[in-house]
Amino acid sequence: MGVQIGFVGTRFAGTDGVSLESAKWAQVLWDHRHVSHWYSGLSDRDRDTSMVVPHAYFGHPDIEWINRRAFGTRTRTPDVTRRIYALADYLKGTLYEFTRRYDLDLLIVQNALCIPMNIPLGVALTHFIAETGFPTIAHHHDFYWERDRFSVSAVTDMLWTAFPPALPQIQNVTINSFAQEDLAHRRGVSSILVPNVLDFENEPEEADDYARGFRQDIGLEDDDILFLQPTRVVPRKGIEHSISLVAALKNDKCKLVISHASGDEGNEYLAALKDLAESSGVHLLLCDKQVGDKRGYNDDGSKIYTLADAYSQADFITYPSLYEGFGNALLEAFYFRKPVLVNRYSIYVADIEPKGAKVIAMQGYLTKDVVAKVQRIIDDRDYRESMVDFNYEIGKAFFSYSVLRRKLRALVTNFTGQDNL
Repeated sequence: MGVQIGFVGTRFAGTDGVSLESAKWAQVLWDHRHVSHWYSGLSDRDRDTSMVVPHAYFGHPDIEWINRRAFGTRTRTPDVTRRIYALADYLKGTLYEFTRRYDLDLLIVQNALCIPMNIPLGVALTHFIAETGFPTIAHHHDFYWERDRFSVSAVTDMLWTAFPPALPQIQNVTINSFAQEDLAHRRGVSSILVPNVLDFENEPEEADDYARGFRQDIGLEDDDILFLQPTRVVPRKGIEHSISLVAALKNDKCKLVISHASGDEGNEYLAALKDLAESSGVHLLLCDKQVGDKRGYNDDGSKIYTLADAYSQADFITYPSLYEGFGNALLEAFYFRKPVLVNRYSIYVADIEPKGAKVIAMQGYLTKDVVAKVQRIIDDRDYRESMVDFNYEIGKAFFSYSVLRRKLRALVTNFTGQDNL
């Protein structure tokens, strides 16, 4: 018997980590006849199985109004409190309707009970679960205490109540061991560790003629060496290290390509990177207009490629992040069999490095040794191929859908009593 499952989040659309991972969970659950439904403020999921409630989206003007008054200050006015609870009450009603409309057996809350992008939604979920005892899996990707912008708050009472709530009906899921320890230490709440995954059981498709057009369309020659930075342009991605690496190789054929736009933190960092690239003599290409969720065409008739297309054409992946919740781009490098430079961010050190993956690792700064290793990868094909084949097997063993299947089976069985996954 399949279980009717409701995914709840602020947004299920695009290529952010929460949207991508929730789709993978739904895929694995669907493989076992469990049907997924979607509740969010912004959605690109099937309309027949989705309930879109605009106030559930963190970008709704009312929610942004609250956030401006909730963070960066220690006190709030009574009208902020009133508005939060009024919206929470309204959203709670929509959650009742969602569970009734689709006759749900289980909720899976995606990040809405750990990072306070939408405080009323977190409060609404907490009250709904407390009132109904509804079986809930809370999948936590980022906690508010991991982000500086939430450190000064006028809603500390609500953060303690709802982000996340310590309710017996909730099974908590964390994506890395630091988050797991933090949650236990700060809240006395235990959680199951479920890493982010990729479908390593099925190899990526061979690059077709469409994908092979990527280099030419972004202005590269066939013999250029494409260094791909497959991230948004935000400071924690450490892209200045990627520029320094390409500069240190002293080879005009090495080109640095960034796949995503600057995101939601302004364009100052991007301007600084452009200046650095120019002064370092590095050919830097921004390809966010050419890389999208799916293949298609821009308004000017130019082709849109997927991130998979970009990976297929890359020679080397740069991933010098200062901080990551997990590090999906690292798994993608393993999956597409590409050599990768990693800055040893803490989650990598704790959860990925011990598995034995072969990467070029830097410790916060670029050394001659790191540059020499990258040069060897470019020059020595056999060395490169043995490295990437080994990493694919690491991914298959520790970060594949079979790992997720095993973890989800335990979580669902805890509620249903039936081992039907």
